[in-house]
Amino acid sequence: MPSAEHVAEREAEREAEPDYRFTLANERTFLAYERTGIGLAGASLAVFHLLDADWTSRLLSTLLLVAAALSAGGGYLRYRSVERAIRASEPLPVNRISHLLAAAIGLCLLAVALSVLV
Repeated sequence: MPSAEHVAEREAEREAEPDYRFTLANERTFLAYERTGIGLAGASLAVFHLLDADWTSRLLSTLLLVAAALSAGGGYLRYRSVERAIRASEPLPVNRISHLLAAAIGLCLLAVALSVLV
């Protein structure tokens, strides 16, 4: 039979465990970043193989691949930092990854505009 001290430790562990909904929401966000990365990588491959092999399509393909890497890698780093904050009952960290990803997508849009105009 467990001692009273052991039972108290188990209770403290249960109370320290965060609400599972926060962890599941964090996982869904991580998976959204990963899906975005896969989509961007697919778009990069399509641009590379389906468009003319000029410098604008190569530039667009490279930018899309960089955006895919930012999304996949940054999403994982964000997931880890948010998970740590949730478990420590600390404020959530600032999300810089979405700003970088938005800038990368903006560069892709400029490359598309450049390829249309050239």
